[in-house]
Amino acid sequence: MESGKYIIVTGGAGFIGSHTVVSLLESGYSPIIIDDFRNSKKFILDRLEEITGKSIVSFDFDCSNQEKLREVFSTYEVHGIIHFAADKAVGESVLKPLKYYENNLQSLVSMLKISEEFSVTKFVFSSSCTVYGEPDQVPVDENAPIKYTASPYGYTKQVCERICADTAYASDHLRITLLRYFNPIGAHPSGLIGELPLGVPNNLVPFVTQTAIGIRQELTVFGDDYPTTDGTCIRDYIHVCDLADAHVRALESNSDEEVSIYNVGTGVGSTVLEVVNTFEEVNGVKVKHKIGPRREGDAAQVYADNKKITEALHWKAKYTLSDALKHAWNWQKNLDESR
Repeated sequence: MESGKYIIVTGGAGFIGSHTVVSLLESGYSPIIIDDFRNSKKFILDRLEEITGKSIVSFDFDCSNQEKLREVFSTYEVHGIIHFAADKAVGESVLKPLKYYENNLQSLVSMLKISEEFSVTKFVFSSSCTVYGEPDQVPVDENAPIKYTASPYGYTKQVCERICADTAYASDHLRITLLRYFNPIGAHPSGLIGELPLGVPNNLVPFVTQTAIGIRQELTVFGDDYPTTDGTCIRDYIHVCDLADAHVRALESNSDEEVSIYNVGTGVGSTVLEVVNTFEEVNGVKVKHKIGPRREGDAAQVYADNKKITEALHWKAKYTLSDALKHAWNWQKNLDESR
């Protein structure tokens, strides 16, 4: 068995996973990607090697496959697991709920079973602020109630958190960190990796960049009559590289708690129109957009209270909204040129 600081990264060729692989390599770890590329592209592996100057160990299979997982874990002495692999489109989850329940729950159960079998002590789970539903107050801290969430995707995150907690409490060695992301945006400063939506984007920033470059005709802003500064929804947009660094900090935590829960956000909210206007200002391009009706299920404002992760893991966001939007545009331009 090969020994070293091997970290399994499921979904490691995806948006957040790929950036976390870079952070892991920069921090002296040896990430091992397990990805079936249903939501990602294989060329990202080459880009990771170009950014880091290191060879990337990767396996192409569904992480629900226990037999193949066992082969990997028998070959490498695994120090920890970061579990990203999941379907994540809110709208699609409403139309195809069983796909989300099967994939998101089964893949987590599979990874927890293998972690128990091979006595892995560190497990970081990719969760989401969607577990809070429509929050009673902002900023949202980790003690906010877990409320009804309208989408099957959001519900899978709630159920997965419960599965993690139950597993950790029953284990004599496993320590699990739940990272509740707010709104990851941006791209690696090199412009070599970034968000790669397959089909029409579900998130604001890739829709902005695709509209700016001409792939999409127009951006629709859903509602301008919310009780916010300009009437559009407020969200907490965090640079994906900062989010990636939070995973490394979580792995390095020496907490004795079976389950540790952290919000990962900047602690600052920005409206949709602020994002659009900032993108136009920092990149010198126009984004054609119109105001549409409110979208069902959208909360007026959600942003993080991030005191806990700042104090416990000594993590703090380094990049600004402007940085993230510059990097996202560089990635979009590079991507368009390579098509």
